Amino acid sequence: MSNQVISKQRVADHGEVLTGKREVNAMLDLVKNETERIDSRFLEPACGTGNFLVAILERKLAVVESRYASSQLEYERYATSAVASLYGIDILEDNVEHCRQRLFGVFEWSYTKLFDGKAKNKCRETIRYILNRNIVWGDALTLMTEGYRPGPIIFSEWSFVSGSKLKRRDFTFGDLTPKEQAEELSLFEEPAERQVSDLGKDAFLPRPVAEFPLVHFLEAAHAFGQ
Repeated sequence: MSNQVISKQRVADHGEVLTGKREVNAMLDLVKNETERIDSRFLEPACGTGNFLVAILERKLAVVESRYASSQLEYERYATSAVASLYGIDILEDNVEHCRQRLFGVFEWSYTKLFDGKAKNKCRETIRYILNRNIVWGDALTLMTEGYRPGPIIFSEWSFVSGSKLKRRDFTFGDLTPKEQAEELSLFEEPAERQVSDLGKDAFLPRPVAEFPLVHFLEAAHAFGQ
C-alpha cells in the first residue's frame, strides 16, 4: 500500500496522505549520497508525522555509527549534527509532536544501543531542544507559525565550530526562500560577498535575525533557552 490515510476528514481539510516506507526509501535513493552525508540539510515543508525525515535520520545515524561508534563524544557530536540538519513544517500540531517524538526515538535507540549506561542526559536534552526548534507547527505556504500567537516561521542554523562548540543563528523562513531564486539556493546558504549565479543573477544573501555565542553542544538546551 503506497499511501496511508489517517481519516477522511483530515484528507478533506488538509489533504493529508502519508507516504509509505517503501515509497519513501525509493524516493530517497534518488539522492542517496545526500541522505548519507551527515550534515546535508533537508527541509520537509509538509512533514506530517515524519516519514521522510525519520528515514533520512536512520540513514545518517547508520553512517555516524559506522564511523564513530568507538568514541562516545565523537558519536554524540556527529549524531547531533545529523539531527540538526533536518527541518520540518506541518500545519497540524499533533503531527509536529509525533514527528519530534519519532525523530528523538530514532536517535535514542541508536545512542542507547551503543552506550547504554554511559548515555548522557545532556546529550538527550540537546537533541530534544534542536528538534523542538527544527520541527515547526506552521504553514509553509503563508510562512507563518500556527497557534495562539502566530508569527513568521524562524529556523535555526546549527554549525559546529572548534570541535564541540555549537553556533546558532536564526533566520526567518521567508528570508531564506525568495520565490524568484529559491530553486538556486540551499537552506541557509550565505555567500561571503556579492556573487553571481550560473544564470547571471545576483546571489541572495540571507541575514540572520539573531546570533548566539558559541556554547558546548551538550549545554545547548540550557545556554540558548528559547
